[in-house]
Amino acid sequence: MNLRDPRWRALIVLPILAGAAALVVWRGPNWHDVSHAFTLVRWEWVVAAIGLNLLSVVTRAFAWDTTIKQSIVKPHPKFAVVFSAFSVGLFANAVLPGRVGELARVAVLRRRLVGRRGTTATLIGSVFAHRMFDVFPAATLVVWVLFTAKLPGWALTSIAIVMGIGITLAITAVVLAQRAHRDPFEGLGPIRSLLVRGRQGLAVMRTPRAAATAASFQFAGWTCQLFAVWAAMRAFHIYEPLATAGLVLVLINVATIFPLWPGNFGLVQAAIALPLVSYGVDYAKGVAFGVGLQAIEASVGVGVGVIFLAREGLSYAMLREIEQSAEQAADATGSAAQEREPERAGVSG
Repeated sequence: MNLRDPRWRALIVLPILAGAAALVVWRGPNWHDVSHAFTLVRWEWVVAAIGLNLLSVVTRAFAWDTTIKQSIVKPHPKFAVVFSAFSVGLFANAVLPGRVGELARVAVLRRRLVGRRGTTATLIGSVFAHRMFDVFPAATLVVWVLFTAKLPGWALTSIAIVMGIGITLAITAVVLAQRAHRDPFEGLGPIRSLLVRGRQGLAVMRTPRAAATAASFQFAGWTCQLFAVWAAMRAFHIYEPLATAGLVLVLINVATIFPLWPGNFGLVQAAIALPLVSYGVDYAKGVAFGVGLQAIEASVGVGVGVIFLAREGLSYAMLREIEQSAEQAADATGSAAQEREPERAGVSG
């Protein structure tokens, strides 16, 4: 069974979608109240939330730019080029399932780095390092929310598992970064050469000043996103303290850890609305807020992404090709690794 096969994906996702649809029909909100909540939206707060989300995107792109500069030799790509690739990645994550955007931004940036051997693997390593800098602000946010907000019990297990995995991966990234500094390229086979080049993308982890800079940008990005959630709450007349916005931000990230369909739409709204009931927020208003909040975030990712997608001369169909190419490459790498195992063991093929 190949889980990358679209037919197997459908078999996994369709029952979940069917269950979600049944839940909406049987236990859903009063849709008249949901639509009425949108008639009362304060648009000045919506504009503020969009602006804060855009600022968050810019600061996160600076964090990736810092990581890239530690990973590849000069001349480094200009920030405008990095931001363009980052924006295309946001668009891909918004409209395609999985984390295709991480590969899309690498593919877009790689097109601008002509004649640099092994850069793709290094850029993938830089994306991994960049994502690891999310662990620190995420952990800070979770601890703050645990002490100041009403975190639902169902989220605690997921948060504990994800934070444990995240911290483990961050420590692994630091260890691999130190090892990459010592690994030469001479005499390596194609697979090991790719792995070594990939570890080069973690170079920021062994440079304290650069690591602190990237982490600071990520903290700034999360802070902007936190205030964007708070502004969106004001837009829907939810006048709760900043800690409640932190709770919503945590729950959004929990609900989108495994993107089974674009944006996990529906699941996100339920994850937001149900806990807000304990704060006296009507369930229908909470669902409307969840829809609005996701629309605000998508407007930035999709809006900016479409602009830079056109700037790069790409299309949605090309993003799907990037996804398929990545899957084929993963299959080929796995097959090659399996073929090499008998050789290492001294067994003839």
